[in-house]
Formats: sequence, C-alpha cells, structure tokens
Amino acid sequence: MSEVLEMLFGSKTRVRVLRLFLLNPESEYSASEVAKKNMISIASVRKELNALKKISFIKEKSKKGLKTYLLDSSFHFYPELKSLISKSTASPESKSLARLKGIGEVKLALISGIFLNYPKSKVDMVLVVNNVSRGKLKNLMSSLEAEIGKEVSFALMNSEEFKYRLDMLDRFLLDFLEGPHTELVDKIPGLKRFILGLKKY
Repeated sequence: MSEVLEMLFGSKTRVRVLRLFLLNPESEYSASEVAKKNMISIASVRKELNALKKISFIKEKSKKGLKTYLLDSSFHFYPELKSLISKSTASPESKSLARLKGIGEVKLALISGIFLNYPKSKVDMVLVVNNVSRGKLKNLMSSLEAEIGKEVSFALMNSEEFKYRLDMLDRFLLDFLEGPHTELVDKIPGLKRFILGLKKY
C-alpha cells in the first residue's frame, strides 16, 4: 500500500513526512527530528517541509532560534488525507516486517493496533523470541516506525515467559489474543486451538 501512495505523491520522502504529521497531529518536530524519525536525509526533509509550509499543511514555530513544525489542522484536505494515510498504515504488508525473522529465534509474531487500525489494542505487536538480538530488534523497530510514521508498541518475551503467562491466563495476553490480530509467525504448538477456545466463550 505504501508503494501506491509513493506513486500518487511522487516520492517515499513526501509520504513519510505527510504520514508523520498526520498520525501525530499534536506533536512538533524540528527538521532534524523529522529526518531521524523517517530515516531520510535532512536536505530532502527541508525541501518537503518548505513545500508543505507553502500550502499551509504545516505551521512553522521558532523558539530560541530553533524552528519546529506541526500540522495545521485547518488544512483544507486534512480529514481526507488522514483517512487515506490511516488506511495505508493499517496493513500487515509493511516491508520492514519481512525482517522480523532475523532478530532471533522467532516463535511467535502477532500484529494488531496500528497495523490493523484497531486502537483498542494495548500493543501493536506481541513477539515471542528466544536469543533475541537487541541491536537487530532496535533497527527493525526504527525501520517500522519510519515506514509507518508512528511509534510501534510491542511486548517481547521468550518461550518460557510466554508459556508461564498463558498458563496463568494473563489478562494482557488474553485480551490481545481475543481481539483482532494477524499472525506473521506461529511456531507455538496448540496456540491456534487455544485462541479458538477463547473465542467460543
């Protein structure tokens, strides 16, 4: 879906900048923060910010010599653009998700929340990973957040902790499993049967 928007809007940079402001309408960012969060060059960001300022999509503030930018919610096409961006974000087809399997021995990866446009979910991802590489996990989350335009919340545990919490009927896990979610990886024996059992009651 992101590729469709890139074609429509002309570039990946523009889509990422638009998405950041539309999904975080109350937040202010400096040009360097926009560049860092979106993993794009500062020169490209400045060009996009200037263009967006000209059409009154964003407002510029200046405090002690530091310029920051925030969404102008009075922008004429704000509701339509927000709806379009939200629909494109609510997709489990994010390119960065393909790198999940490289963060360790992934036993379970479930997504909900921002990926499925389900704001009631307490987290966007539940990950069960043994021998996790913290560095690779951090890089993955940074890439995902740049692609999506919003912070990704996740719960990470190993197989032992997951089994313990499932056996204890941990309310957080049960709420997540009972709600809308999409399975990316499932190597937990009997989990599908367990979830079906939850949904019957």
